[in-house]
Amino acid sequence: MPENSLKCPYCNSIEISKQGKRKGKLQQSQKLKCVRCNKNFTDKKLKHKSYPAHIIFNTISYYNLGSTQSETSTIIKRKYKTEVPQRTISEWLKQYKDTCTFRRLRNEAKKLYSPENIIDQYEFLHNNLNYKYQIHNFKLNYLTNNNERFSKLKDYLERIPTNKFPHHIFKPNYKLGNKSDRASQTNFKTLTINSLNKKNLANKLASLALSLAKTNKQRHEAIQNFFITNDSVTIAAEVPIYLTHDDLLYFNSRNFNLNSNDFSTPVTGHIDILQIRNNLIHILDYKPNADKENPIEQLTIYALALASKTKLPLTMFKCAWFDENNYFEFFPLHVVKNRKA
Repeated sequence: MPENSLKCPYCNSIEISKQGKRKGKLQQSQKLKCVRCNKNFTDKKLKHKSYPAHIIFNTISYYNLGSTQSETSTIIKRKYKTEVPQRTISEWLKQYKDTCTFRRLRNEAKKLYSPENIIDQYEFLHNNLNYKYQIHNFKLNYLTNNNERFSKLKDYLERIPTNKFPHHIFKPNYKLGNKSDRASQTNFKTLTINSLNKKNLANKLASLALSLAKTNKQRHEAIQNFFITNDSVTIAAEVPIYLTHDDLLYFNSRNFNLNSNDFSTPVTGHIDILQIRNNLIHILDYKPNADKENPIEQLTIYALALASKTKLPLTMFKCAWFDENNYFEFFPLHVVKNRKA
């Protein structure tokens, strides 16, 4: 971990001094001291553990995918050359049950899906970049069952890996001048709103997931993999979306505050995390240093595109961006439609 990225967990000061090493059974951590508040801590998020964080959280993930504790122990030994007794696995599962909430659904899911097919993964080359689209089959069926509205979302997600989905839109022909906007690079005039900053389970999950990322480049995928495997509401990750000129015309006909001249359509993008909870569809985007970001336009486009393709009202959508410390959420409807209209 670069020294300039360290912050005191007690006062957030970056004035940190090194105090030697602490040796554990299987890992070594750097002892640190805050110059400002005089508190001691280590560079490991998990203190006083005999096993490295990646062993603990990969163990929990393999178990939640459907492997037994014995099978999980065998997998960890084979992949990481580390012996983890079942008693220790049981302790970890108990310790993190309130964060890794899929454990409550695991037994029911195991009756229907094997560890190999509980999550489907597809690789797509979009805009000359590789994207790993994932669907959690059990949660998708469990959370959309007997709900006509959510079943429309399910239909969209299941269409993505097929030839019925317009993947060509994500491969513009520049020779013909067919250049689309990326949602993350599109700016348009929005109504003034205040996003709500709060703490929730996403922060805790992100903190654990980041322990599995060896580099900054791996952070997004580590978070997506951990959420879709271990929480109880994430149904898909890296979901491709697109917003067309016809979509904009439709929303304008409904008195939405959208100027089609602000967009070079189709606008494309990929949703990091897609959830169903509290009877709403939640669109989540992981942003390192979330408190310094403001991706309201980007997330609103995601919601508009998904609402259009699923024929669902925008009132059913909620958007958020987050990291391990912050969670900012808002209703996209309030960004594009005056509440008095």
